[in-house]
Amino acid sequence: MRAFFLSIGICVMLAAENFTLESFDLKGQLTEAQEFDKFGCNGKNVSPELSWRDAPKETKSFAITVYDPDAPTGSGWWHWIVINIPADENRIRTGASGKEMPKGAIELANDYGTVGFGGACPPKGDKPHRYIFTVYALDVPKLDLKPDTNAPVAGFMINAHTIAKASLIAYYGR
Repeated sequence: MRAFFLSIGICVMLAAENFTLESFDLKGQLTEAQEFDKFGCNGKNVSPELSWRDAPKETKSFAITVYDPDAPTGSGWWHWIVINIPADENRIRTGASGKEMPKGAIELANDYGTVGFGGACPPKGDKPHRYIFTVYALDVPKLDLKPDTNAPVAGFMINAHTIAKASLIAYYGR
């Protein structure tokens, strides 16, 4: 896997050909729009627009995760897990979580204990945290998981069926 750093501060991870994840909303830094609206945070908790291109031809569905490896938990923090995105989709619109997800897509529980997008909420005064947005091209049309499936089980199933993935990193501090 190769990593490329673009001039605007986004890291794109390429695992197959030119499979690429991009976002008009994320420019290297998260904003108040993507900040959580509880846990002592006062953001808008709006899921960002994500788009991808050049997925492998054998892709049968997609999954998306957002992970903060810098959370002071010892195991990071899962902010968003989406599975069963149809193979003919290549975009999630701004604010789609809980509202306008692609037909068939299922949002799973995040580490806040809610289903759907849970925005950034790093501790005040901590260094800016990394938020890793990843889209996975999967070799199955559907993962048979329920919305309350926890992140380790979801991650195991996603990784067991990944044929390629693309990531970008955005930062956020308070």
